[in-house]
Amino acid sequence: MAEALRVSPAICAYPDEKCENLQIEVILPGVEKKDISFKISENGFYVKASKEGIKYSDSYSIFCPVIPEKAVAKYSNGVLKITVPYLTQPLEKLVDVKIE
Repeated sequence: MAEALRVSPAICAYPDEKCENLQIEVILPGVEKKDISFKISENGFYVKASKEGIKYSDSYSIFCPVIPEKAVAKYSNGVLKITVPYLTQPLEKLVDVKIE
């Protein structure tokens, strides 16, 4: 039995029109929903999926923090689409640090 080919899936990540949510699209042609695992944190996400002969897996950084508990994912026609709101924080006060 031949070992499965390991590849990184094609990923597209971009803000929505109002810049309130991060949209993530993962291209997984021929993969069934039951064979997909997607995990997300404030600063990154990991995707793992498989179909006969191919294993997709990789991790990615997110440079604008998100709220992982509010992520919503849908899978249709080989494309996994995730919508997750950006973490909005009030501007923090800057503190002048004395250099010795």
